[in-house]
Amino acid sequence: MERTLFKAQRISAILLAPWVLIHLGLILYAVRGGLTAAEILDRTQGSLFWGLFYGSFVLLVTVHAPIGLRNILREWTPLKSDNINPMCFMFGLFILVMGIRAVAAVVG
Repeated sequence: MERTLFKAQRISAILLAPWVLIHLGLILYAVRGGLTAAEILDRTQGSLFWGLFYGSFVLLVTVHAPIGLRNILREWTPLKSDNINPMCFMFGLFILVMGIRAVAAVVG
């Protein structure tokens, strides 16, 4: 299991890197351009491209973040894996649900 989680986190990190750079670039573009939240939503509403882009972003984060949190909790706390694993799984589900809701709000 440890080897699988190690690979999953590394692969998700590799795939996340360009998504994060694009996302940050878009933020800088929007801020420098003086776009308001309403203007940004006008541009993203109904867009299949942005739905797929941010939907895949959410899926990658849903894999990456709970594994990282699991490793931190295992290394830095006295908690046992029996407690850490379910907590991190629930954290991943939380990210997934909130992320999908956010994508639906921005694109839907």
